[in-house]
Amino acid sequence: MPAPPPPPRGPPGAPRRLPPPPGGAVRIAIVLDPLEQIKTYKDSTYAMMVAAHARGHEIHVCEQGELSLVGGQALAVIRRLHLTDVTGKLHDWYRLDPAVESPLSAFDAVLNRKDPPFDMEYIYSTYLLEHAQRSGARVFNDPRAVRDHNEKYSIAQFAEFTAPTIVTRDPARLRAFAQEHGEAVFKLLDGMGGASIFRARADDPNLSVIIETLNLFGARSVMAQRYLPRISEGDKRVLLIGGQAVPYCLARIPKQGEARGNLAAGGTGVARPLAPEDLRIAQALAPVLQARGLLLVGLDVIGDCLTEVNVTSPTCFQEITQQTGFDVAGMFIDALERAVGGLACLPASH
Repeated sequence: MPAPPPPPRGPPGAPRRLPPPPGGAVRIAIVLDPLEQIKTYKDSTYAMMVAAHARGHEIHVCEQGELSLVGGQALAVIRRLHLTDVTGKLHDWYRLDPAVESPLSAFDAVLNRKDPPFDMEYIYSTYLLEHAQRSGARVFNDPRAVRDHNEKYSIAQFAEFTAPTIVTRDPARLRAFAQEHGEAVFKLLDGMGGASIFRARADDPNLSVIIETLNLFGARSVMAQRYLPRISEGDKRVLLIGGQAVPYCLARIPKQGEARGNLAAGGTGVARPLAPEDLRIAQALAPVLQARGLLLVGLDVIGDCLTEVNVTSPTCFQEITQQTGFDVAGMFIDALERAVGGLACLPASH
């Protein structure tokens, strides 16, 4: 169902204010990718919408390109969304009200669920969302914290939980790292979905080519990590919500002959209770990241090693819920309600 065209623009500085929601409801604005691209059977943002809808909360949506700074205000061309299907099975699953241009500060919560790539347009949108915060908007995750936590590099803040890792533009240092550890994984700092991740042994005849391809002969920074054989057990996504760990992770098992567990790279997701090693990392990081304004975080763990800290639009809600019965989206809405001041309509049961 394509979105209707944006409304005619009024004079700068005169956005339309939305009427107040019913008593107890939370008005939620979600910045996301085009609705027609959402795969409702597995999308975590859709699961959030369903959980919010069940509480009687209002859902409003816009795309990144519909954010503006006009007359000193952070505005959005935004539409109220009504769910017409909560099963995730129908193609026509929503209805949209006509678009209005509204200050982001008119909403109780603003969720930034725009998927990567984390490019300059993404950076610019965090500036705008940060401006909205200064006008009173409550944005999750905190836009400055999102900028400050490169999803790969930020593991350096928690080195006690990581495998040997370097980040460098020096190709000789990358080559020496592989030789020191015998086998290494190389990745770009802005990669996503398992793209541009290479595994190489020290004696691999393609080692220099891999480094040159990623590193561009010293022009681009590359992360190298010691290869972790326990990837065969799965690359575990551990979710932190409101400073607490979801009690189940999704182990993404690589397909045969593959070193990447990412679902986008063909991995298979298997939900499991958190192992003691997962819980140790989660309990250490959860309060730190929550204090920085990160309501929702997806940790990637291989064996007992932290490999990434995902803060842009962490996912895996539906896979965990479908396999375990634990209501991950309900836990998220609980945390969101607490964060905006306890405006909950109904308690969630997980």
